[in-house]
Amino acid sequence: MRVLITGGAGFIGSHLCDRLLVDGHTVIAMDNLSTGSIDNIAHLAGRDDFAFIKHDVTNYIYVPGPLDAVLHLASLPSPVDYLEKPIQTLKVGALGTHKTLGLAKEKGCRFLLASTSEVYGDPQVHPQPESYWGHVNPVGPRGVYDESKRFAEAMAMAYHRYHRVETRIARIFNTYGPRMRLDDGRVVPNFVRQALLGQPLTIYGDGLQTRSFCYVSDLVSGVIRLLLSDEAEPVNLGNPEEYTIREFAEIVNALTGNQAGATFIDRSSLSERVEDDPKVRRPDIGKARARLEWEPTVGLREGLMRTIDHFRTRVPAR
Repeated sequence: MRVLITGGAGFIGSHLCDRLLVDGHTVIAMDNLSTGSIDNIAHLAGRDDFAFIKHDVTNYIYVPGPLDAVLHLASLPSPVDYLEKPIQTLKVGALGTHKTLGLAKEKGCRFLLASTSEVYGDPQVHPQPESYWGHVNPVGPRGVYDESKRFAEAMAMAYHRYHRVETRIARIFNTYGPRMRLDDGRVVPNFVRQALLGQPLTIYGDGLQTRSFCYVSDLVSGVIRLLLSDEAEPVNLGNPEEYTIREFAEIVNALTGNQAGATFIDRSSLSERVEDDPKVRRPDIGKARARLEWEPTVGLREGLMRTIDHFRTRVPAR
């Protein structure tokens, strides 16, 4: 296949580039580098089967030649980014999805949307199946990200129903691994950076809120299986193992040998950052198991050790 990946210089996008190239496909990565990094794809420079285009997907997209698939991963998924750049977050979810769907329609190719577990908001159903419509505050600070992805899903399904575009929708749950930005504000890079610096890990609230963590290679395998499947409606991709943030902090400290423990921050002092923060998050992956024959294989400790080893080269020595 000849594949376009928007957000191709980002964390997940760059790993998708690697995997598709290994599988023998030709890849075009597109990114405006607002949150992605050219370092993530520098090792691919000079290959005949790889190209990079610096471009903002909220503008008209031109790609010469045929395409077999468009994978739309361009996004601002980090709380640091979408709270700082709310308008850009909405634009890439809405206009970017519209432009990439238009390209897929023009090329007559398959389209995959990287959606998110955030479409479920602060869920009242646990674990979250694809049939759950969510519990989202559309006017809260997090709404710019949550609603941009909900709109993107609606747009994809409209193109599927009206224009017969072959759409695929991946609802991605917490994913981690090498190439995450140390400053992206999410729990894995936050905790690993603090642990490697010998600092106490910062926990907001009582630490009893839960998350699930999927290693990036597992997620990429699920995305590719979904792309090649006949499933047009959303599919959860994530690891159903659930941990409290307090448990997760203990695991990170144990794996890094950090003796500093954790410090607990009153959530009320960080109201915008944690407003509407989900209390629980765990995917129901029954559909992925049944339709894609997919489930994660990398355990949390194994994946974290790979991630920690990567970050050791980027965190100053104590």
